Amino acid sequence: MAKYSVVVYGASGYTGMLTIDWLIDQNIPFTAIARSAKRTQEMMAQRVVRLESATYEILEVEHTVDALTKAFKGAKVVCNTVGPFSQYGAVAVEAALNAGCHHLDTTGEQAYILDMRERFGELYRQAGLLLAPATSYMYTFAEIAAELALETPGIDCIETGSICRGTRGGVAGVTVGSTASIFGMARMKQYYLWEKNLVEHAVTSSFDLVDPSFMQPIFALPWSGTSLPIFYQNDSRVHSCISAVGFYDNNVMRLAHGFFQKWDAEFKDLPTEHQDAIIKGAVDSTTPSMPARERTTTVRTVDFAIGRGQLATVRATVHGLTAYISTGALQTAAVIKLLDGDTKKVGFASACKAFDHRYLLGFLEQRGLARASVQTL
Repeated sequence: MAKYSVVVYGASGYTGMLTIDWLIDQNIPFTAIARSAKRTQEMMAQRVVRLESATYEILEVEHTVDALTKAFKGAKVVCNTVGPFSQYGAVAVEAALNAGCHHLDTTGEQAYILDMRERFGELYRQAGLLLAPATSYMYTFAEIAAELALETPGIDCIETGSICRGTRGGVAGVTVGSTASIFGMARMKQYYLWEKNLVEHAVTSSFDLVDPSFMQPIFALPWSGTSLPIFYQNDSRVHSCISAVGFYDNNVMRLAHGFFQKWDAEFKDLPTEHQDAIIKGAVDSTTPSMPARERTTTVRTVDFAIGRGQLATVRATVHGLTAYISTGALQTAAVIKLLDGDTKKVGFASACKAFDHRYLLGFLEQRGLARASVQTL
């Protein structure tokens, strides 16, 4: 049973520890939960800032619904960072519901988000609890931009682009869990929203994103389709939504594009255990260990939304820094609201819908993590 109101599940992982950093910064006590208490204590001692000033406990818990339900009991909010979520996420979502906790997670895996909406959205609503996937840099920054664009009357079509800087020449700077999620996308269908219907992207789909921040177009992919078409499917303001993601300083998207096409041609009909081995090999060869903490001088992001209506066009842009550090900040911004009982939505909802995009943007701006601009075209 959790002693404190906030649980960080996956506390020994990269994103979990960055969430803990921000909880400590805001003087919020927490229960850290992971499969190994010893590893969690060691990793937190190495990585977590100001740990000596924190109020916390560490629990070692198996990844089962029953075990996590017992561990989450007594808390109000679960911050879940254990991925790939398509593989592990549903267990924690069910356990949080059983324990009477709000559930935040950090993934934009579209197949998982669709599944959680259908299986648990109404159950969370009936319980008066929030289920908010993708409370993270990706895709909350893009949704903030979309919501800024939607402030212009008449906008009903949204296109978003997330352009990130990683590490030139490779995928360093992306966590092991994120890399596993990336290659796991090969198994999943990916959708965009067109006239309120989800339409499947072709395996070969790609984009050349154009932004005035860059000299050249940026090669981008649907990246599982992203969470935004799902979040906007039942939003009366939006008829169509399409999203893409690109890295502007390395070729990871072209490598991923090639892998996805090879998967479709050669691997998609193999037995599951063979597919698992292929994905594990891809992850191990690209991201064998936890990356170093992000630096604001190198990790930069540009997220934009183009909103169109019959006679209106607007472009909103959010410039940001340190995607994973910003994810910890967004998780903590959401926790503050939930502990205060201040949420606009329960059930399945994005962080922007639950807490207001202006609140989240302000939290980021006040901490030097983002700035936004809006241009009518």
